[in-house]
Amino acid sequence: MIPQETIQQIVSRIDIIEIINSFVKLRKRGTNYIGLCPFHNEKTPSFTVSPSKEIYKCFGCGRSGNAINFLMEHEKYSYIEALKWLAVKYNVEIEEKETSPEYKQQQQAADSLYIINKFAQQFFSTTLFNSEEGINIGLSYLKERGFREEIINKFELGYNPEARAAFANAALEKQFNKELLQKSGLVVARESGLQDNYRGRVIFPVHNQSGKVCGFGARLIRKNDKAPKYINTPENEIYVKSKILYGLWFARQAIDKYDECLLVEGYTDVVSLHQAGIENVVASGGTSLTPDQLRLIKKYTSNLTILYDGDAAGVKAALRGLDLALEEGLNVQMALLPNQEDPDSYVNKLGASAFSTFIKENKKDFILFQLEFSLAEAGDDTNKKAQIVNRIAESISKINKAEDFTKQQDYIQKTAEILKVDEAGLHNLVNKFIREKFSKEEKKLFQQENFSQQPGNQIPETTSEEQESLELIKDEIYHERSLVRCLLEYGLNEWDSEKKVADYLLHDFIDDETVEDPMLKKIINTYKTWYDEKLEPTAKSFLYMDDLEMSNAVVHLIEFPYEVSDGWEQKYEMAVPTREGNYKTDVVSTMRYLELKRIKKLIRLNEEELFIKNHFGEKQILLMQTHNHLKEMEMQLTREIGMVIMK
Repeated sequence: MIPQETIQQIVSRIDIIEIINSFVKLRKRGTNYIGLCPFHNEKTPSFTVSPSKEIYKCFGCGRSGNAINFLMEHEKYSYIEALKWLAVKYNVEIEEKETSPEYKQQQQAADSLYIINKFAQQFFSTTLFNSEEGINIGLSYLKERGFREEIINKFELGYNPEARAAFANAALEKQFNKELLQKSGLVVARESGLQDNYRGRVIFPVHNQSGKVCGFGARLIRKNDKAPKYINTPENEIYVKSKILYGLWFARQAIDKYDECLLVEGYTDVVSLHQAGIENVVASGGTSLTPDQLRLIKKYTSNLTILYDGDAAGVKAALRGLDLALEEGLNVQMALLPNQEDPDSYVNKLGASAFSTFIKENKKDFILFQLEFSLAEAGDDTNKKAQIVNRIAESISKINKAEDFTKQQDYIQKTAEILKVDEAGLHNLVNKFIREKFSKEEKKLFQQENFSQQPGNQIPETTSEEQESLELIKDEIYHERSLVRCLLEYGLNEWDSEKKVADYLLHDFIDDETVEDPMLKKIINTYKTWYDEKLEPTAKSFLYMDDLEMSNAVVHLIEFPYEVSDGWEQKYEMAVPTREGNYKTDVVSTMRYLELKRIKKLIRLNEEELFIKNHFGEKQILLMQTHNHLKEMEMQLTREIGMVIMK
């Protein structure tokens, strides 16, 4: 864990313009800076950064946040990784708090393995370019495959000599731990001592999301029927194959830019496509896709296109990841290459432009492709066709996000046409799989079976009265947000000669019923705790909290809606009012709206007593008097709100 004092030290040095300018070209406009948004393609800049508020906002795609959020979004760092990146930038030394001995030992092993892997990568690269064997065998092989030196350097490819212990001896000379060297997979223990595991092989370093070498793939060059073509790093503290995609470190920005990830099988496929200028590509390492790999892709895009060899084995390998991808909410398409071709060979044969055109013209929706492929394999076998119907229905049921409902219905319609089955029957079959899934989850979590199928649980249509009520709720949330914004922005300003705005709002106005939204309540309570401790909090106090949910909520509260032109005062020869200058008007207006909300609530409760419960006698007279009094208060507040707005 990073101590809070260290986090504050890092935060105090943050310059949001300097940080974002490292990734986005910004130019000054007024008090803010603008540039082309790095999160979506645009020609006119709508990405705005406020140095005073220390936040950014894109008015095109809506993304917003602070400097740490930017690093997490753009570089896909975790919160801790973003802090460590900033610590390196601002020369802040991080001394993490003591944790359990087991965790500390694991971290030390991980750090040591990264150091060993970096040394190994440099050893292999140096051998490839600077040794006679490396040049004649390793570099010669790579160049025969069509790889140029710049792409070899980019991916840090290398070569391990044929000698029994060339790398092992070099590592032992540097006094690396023997056990950790074996754990890395780079060496194996024999009776004569440590020996190299990747002898006579071209080396493909595998980088994690931070760009560190976490493992290796080693390809055999010489002919040897007994030896496997590829050897990969065994799993250890830093290398878990199911959580890694080869080439992601180099592809992440291109995937984000083009909003599409191309998935291939092998290392050379990735390197070849990158060399051709097609950089939004990663490899699964020849295994079927895992949930962790799919979530890595989802960080950058929802659009996945799988490029696999055109043989039956390649197709079946791709289909194994289908249901998992659908459950993760990915839009999956597949492009099959001609038989006997792989992405490496085909891009070299066609060239980058023709290859991209081929993919664009030949990629098909994954579910429909699965259906066509399965039907072709089944032929006239009735039993196999029945199995296909069940399998496709189960796949469609995996599309379980609410926003994908239309897509699911579209699949059902198209699939029914292709299979020549009743659409309603297929719909029922899909719903059966959905119900079975829900039933399993409910048994596990709540012990409530098939709740959605019980009578009386149908969702009623929204009436006009209910719609009006929803609009009132939206208004209430808006004014609650406005109140919290006033507290954050003006809390330390003077209210009168004896109080600040925060004193008045926290102690004279806000009570347990003023704000109903849980997150807004949490922000108010946090602010009050800090304020009572004489810490003088502002919106910036919340921006770099480790409570990212609260930090993001504050960012959205203080977003800048407009900026007054620099030439306005000169043109009209008058002072231009600002939100800060009129802060009391802003606070009073917000308070009046919330007071009106309270009055309306009391009126509703009183009317329920008066008209629904049918009281008589003195009780009825008292309720009528209360109703009239509340209505007068409502009218008075309405007039005051009008006056405040006019100001």
